[in-house]
Amino acid sequence: MEKVTLNVQGMSCDHCVKAVKGSVGTLNGVSSVNVDLKSNTVEVEFNNQEVSLDKIKETIDDQGYDVV
Repeated sequence: MEKVTLNVQGMSCDHCVKAVKGSVGTLNGVSSVNVDLKSNTVEVEFNNQEVSLDKIKETIDDQGYDVV
């Protein structure tokens, strides 16, 4: 398992949290997703044999948020 903390811009409310957690959490290989609105971070624990970091970033981007 690999754990990464991503800086994500554009999140501001509970809907944003649910959108990110819901979309990233459904990816095969992702075991946990934690979103912190105050620090604008998303912590993801995942199996890099099943899902790439680029795919996780793309999924967040598809929800309308910017991974910086």
